[in-house]
Amino acid sequence: MITCYDIIRTLLRTEKGTTLEPERKYIFQVASNASKVDIKKAVEEIYKVKVAAVNTTTMPGKPKRVRRELGATTPWKKAIVTLQEGHKIDVT
Repeated sequence: MITCYDIIRTLLRTEKGTTLEPERKYIFQVASNASKVDIKKAVEEIYKVKVAAVNTTTMPGKPKRVRRELGATTPWKKAIVTLQEGHKIDVT
Protein backbone atom coordinates (compact mmCIF):
# COMPACT_ATOMS: atom_id res chain seq x y z
CA MET A 1 0.00 0.00 0.00
CA ILE A 2 1.31 3.42 -0.95
CA THR A 3 1.37 6.06 1.79
CA CYS A 4 1.49 9.85 1.66
CA TYR A 5 5.18 9.68 2.60
CA ASP A 6 5.83 7.56 -0.50
CA ILE A 7 4.18 10.21 -2.69
CA ILE A 8 5.91 13.29 -1.21
CA ARG A 9 9.66 12.65 -1.35
CA THR A 10 11.01 16.00 -0.13
CA LEU A 11 10.29 19.71 0.15
CA LEU A 12 12.77 21.43 -2.16
CA ARG A 13 14.57 24.35 -0.54
CA THR A 14 15.93 26.25 -3.53
CA GLU A 15 16.32 29.92 -4.36
CA LYS A 16 13.26 29.79 -6.60
CA GLY A 17 11.30 27.97 -3.91
CA THR A 18 12.04 30.57 -1.25
CA THR A 19 10.96 33.41 -3.56
CA LEU A 20 7.61 31.66 -4.12
CA GLU A 21 6.83 31.27 -0.39
CA PRO A 22 5.19 34.73 0.03
CA GLU A 23 2.74 33.65 -2.71
CA ARG A 24 1.93 30.50 -0.65
CA LYS A 25 3.62 28.23 -3.22
CA TYR A 26 5.90 25.35 -2.24
CA ILE A 27 7.97 23.02 -4.42
CA PHE A 28 8.08 19.28 -3.74
CA GLN A 29 9.87 16.34 -5.30
CA VAL A 30 7.18 13.68 -5.71
CA ALA A 31 6.85 10.10 -6.93
CA SER A 32 6.85 9.90 -10.71
CA ASN A 33 3.57 7.94 -10.82
CA ALA A 34 1.67 10.29 -8.47
CA SER A 35 -1.32 12.22 -9.81
CA LYS A 36 -2.29 15.76 -8.85
CA VAL A 37 -5.11 14.44 -6.66
CA ASP A 38 -2.69 12.09 -4.85
CA ILE A 39 -0.24 14.96 -4.28
CA LYS A 40 -2.98 17.23 -2.94
CA LYS A 41 -4.23 14.61 -0.47
CA ALA A 42 -0.69 13.80 0.68
CA VAL A 43 0.27 17.44 1.32
CA GLU A 44 -2.98 18.08 3.19
CA GLU A 45 -2.45 14.99 5.36
CA ILE A 46 1.24 15.56 6.14
CA TYR A 47 1.25 19.33 6.72
CA LYS A 48 -2.39 19.83 7.88
CA VAL A 49 -3.06 22.64 5.37
CA LYS A 50 -5.61 23.24 2.60
CA VAL A 51 -4.31 23.05 -0.98
CA ALA A 52 -5.75 25.35 -3.65
CA ALA A 53 -3.87 24.06 -6.74
CA VAL A 54 -1.19 21.60 -7.82
CA ASN A 55 1.01 22.05 -10.90
CA THR A 56 3.38 19.26 -11.94
CA THR A 57 6.23 18.82 -14.37
CA THR A 58 8.65 16.03 -15.15
CA MET A 59 12.24 17.20 -14.94
CA PRO A 60 14.51 15.48 -17.48
CA GLY A 61 17.70 13.76 -16.38
CA LYS A 62 20.90 15.72 -16.85
CA PRO A 63 23.58 14.24 -19.09
CA LYS A 64 26.55 12.97 -17.09
CA ARG A 65 29.85 11.42 -18.04
CA VAL A 66 31.95 8.96 -16.07
CA ARG A 67 35.30 8.43 -17.77
CA ARG A 68 34.37 7.36 -21.32
CA GLU A 69 30.82 6.30 -20.53
CA LEU A 70 27.94 8.65 -21.30
CA GLY A 71 24.77 8.49 -19.26
CA ALA A 72 22.16 10.58 -17.53
CA THR A 73 20.69 11.11 -14.10
CA THR A 74 17.21 9.76 -13.45
CA PRO A 75 14.28 11.96 -14.50
CA TRP A 76 12.07 13.08 -11.61
CA LYS A 77 8.73 14.77 -11.01
CA LYS A 78 8.32 18.20 -9.45
CA ALA A 79 5.09 19.61 -8.00
CA ILE A 80 4.38 23.27 -7.23
CA VAL A 81 1.64 23.34 -4.59
CA THR A 82 -0.37 26.51 -3.96
CA LEU A 83 -2.05 26.76 -0.57
CA GLN A 84 -5.33 28.45 0.22
CA GLU A 85 -5.43 31.90 1.82
CA GLY A 86 -4.35 31.85 5.46
CA HIS A 87 -2.38 28.58 5.29
CA LYS A 88 1.39 28.14 5.26
CA ILE A 89 4.00 25.44 5.82
CA ASP A 90 6.58 26.02 8.55
CA VAL A 91 9.85 25.18 6.79
CA THR A 92 12.24 25.81 9.69
